[in-house]
Order: sequence, then structure tokens, then C-alpha cells
Amino acid sequence: MKRNSFCLLFLLFIFTGSGLKGISYVDSEQTTFSLNQSDTIKEDQALYNGRIWKNLYYNVQEDQFLFSRMFLPGSLTIRGKTFKNISIMYDIYKDEILTPIYPGGILQLNKEMVDSFSISFQNKTHQFIRIPEDSLKEFRGYFNVIYKGKTALYVKYNKKIDKLGVEGKYDKFYQVSRIYFMKDNIVHLITNKSDLLKVLNEDKAQIKDFIRKNKLAISKNDPESFIPVTRYFDTLSH
Repeated sequence: MKRNSFCLLFLLFIFTGSGLKGISYVDSEQTTFSLNQSDTIKEDQALYNGRIWKNLYYNVQEDQFLFSRMFLPGSLTIRGKTFKNISIMYDIYKDEILTPIYPGGILQLNKEMVDSFSISFQNKTHQFIRIPEDSLKEFRGYFNVIYKGKTALYVKYNKKIDKLGVEGKYDKFYQVSRIYFMKDNIVHLITNKSDLLKVLNEDKAQIKDFIRKNKLAISKNDPESFIPVTRYFDTLSH
């Protein structure tokens, strides 16, 4: 079935060529977006590899996407090749990347082919990498890289459904996130300052002093609040 879908998409792009430029679309929920691609047919075959996406959760309040239910500007790296100026939506309920295709459809990209991607939202570019499926159960899929040095900080975004969460009648999406700290190639789930200090135990006193002097507030609700401490730890001699 997948093979047939890929063949259908291949034929679609052979006959339409690069006629994707400057076309506007409206999805089933009347979300307007624009597609401005000018890739060659050969590049299209590498980029547009996946299956047609359908929204199975239109009856659920809110939406399943990160940042916005509209397509956002971004880039994709697929098997080492980077495609710029790509329109992207990130479905964090299913952990899938979506992009528009001609004529008016939406494609769910083949995750196994995606190395990384970026999304620009509110004047900030967010960088994501894909952790392979053979990694730790909780540490695989797409992750936002918020810091990368000797150590690293990753955020995993997810949405869940609150059954009958609206007036006891309607289901509703809500967002959760997990923060992971990588040190010496070992991944640690951290939810607060205490978790981070346990991982950095050898420099705990210095780090606590750094937090106190700089009056840092660290919270799982703000993953980037962990960055100053992580960056400081990387400057220490070990």
C-alpha cells in the first residue's frame, strides 16, 4: 500500500513538474497558507516522500500542532540534503511533519528519511533533530535542540487529549513537554532544578552559587531557563 502511495506521488510530480510556485491553499478547517517551492523534479522526489495526511481529530477542541495551526516557514534536511523555504506544520500529537502539496493536499513526510528540520515562529527559529527509533523508548522522535555544547538540552513536545475536558461534552488537546539533559552521552530526564543538580553533582556547590548570584529562576514551564546553568557547567574544568 505504501509503495502504491509513493508511486502515485511520483507520477503526480512528474506531470505537474515544478508548478507549485505561488499557489495558495485552504485546508478542510479553512486554514489558509501559501506554498512557494521551486525545487527540481528530482529534488521533489526526495522531499515529497510520504503519504497523504487527513485530520482525524477535527472534532477535538484546540489542535494538535506546535506553535500554530497554520503552516510556518522552515527548512528540512532529508538524508543529508537541506531544503530551504519549506512550509511546515509539526503535529506533536502524532510526532509527524506535514507539508503542503499540489493541488491542495497535505503530505505527512516519511519520518525515517528526515534528519532534522527548523520552524520559524514569532521571529525565532527553532531547530529540531530526529532521534532514531532504536534509541531509548522515551528519547526518540523529533526534539527541539535548545542548547548544544559539551552537554546538550533537548525538549520533547507532545499533545494529549483530555477526554470530555470541555463542559463534560467535548475532547480537548493540551500540551506537555519534557526536558532532557545529555552529559557524557547519557540522557537524563529533568523536571526541575533539583534534578539538574543531581546530574551535575560534582560541581553542585559552584552551580548553586552561580544560580544564587545571578538570581536565576529555573522551571520546567520554561525549558530555556535551564540554559544559563548548563552553559556555565560547560565552562568548568572537569
